[in-house]
Amino acid sequence: MRIDIITIFPEQFESVFNYSIIKRAKQKGIVEIHTHNLRDYSTDKHKKVDDYPYGGGAGMVMMIEPIFNCIQSLKSQKNYDEIIFLTPDGELLNQKTANYLSTLQNIILLCGHYKGIDERVREHLITKEISIGDYVLSGGELAAMVVTDAVVRLIPGVLGDETSALSDSFQDNLLAPPVYTRPAEFNGWRVPEILKTGNAKEIEKWRFEQSILRTKQRRPDLLK
Repeated sequence: MRIDIITIFPEQFESVFNYSIIKRAKQKGIVEIHTHNLRDYSTDKHKKVDDYPYGGGAGMVMMIEPIFNCIQSLKSQKNYDEIIFLTPDGELLNQKTANYLSTLQNIILLCGHYKGIDERVREHLITKEISIGDYVLSGGELAAMVVTDAVVRLIPGVLGDETSALSDSFQDNLLAPPVYTRPAEFNGWRVPEILKTGNAKEIEKWRFEQSILRTKQRRPDLLK
């Protein structure tokens, strides 16, 4: 899988993508992640990528020309399954969306800034819009990192245990059950006896029941 990220701050991604699961996925050749500095596609001598909004109002708006130039340059090299704009008013990111994106070959993530981007970008260039929550960030970079992490870990071969991602919260609209590890007792707090029996069928039943219980308590909306 290849992920191309369009941003005005490509350096923000360097440390995040060079650790843990994403780093290993890159080293294995399972995923390629490329960042593109939007200013490199500006025709302005000062590499300007924003301007005042038509009609007045506070804030600046990202210009269409450099975004168009960057996307066209990328599309001239390969076909993209989705061109995604990270925006607070987009479709809320959930596990279903992450699962879908993990099946694709090539995607573009566009990071917004300032007051937003020229609406013509959204109308004519973007194929999907994603939000990571009902709040506003200073830019789309953090959202792009979240989407990338959520997607990459689902690609076959990335995680050491192929079944690990399948038992994550939200995969089946249930929250994951509680998990425990050694020691079996600490400060008088004990691991449930069922987990020490070795009875796989009963343990699986217990975990399913715990998932339902936890979901009812914490996210009853998921059960609807």
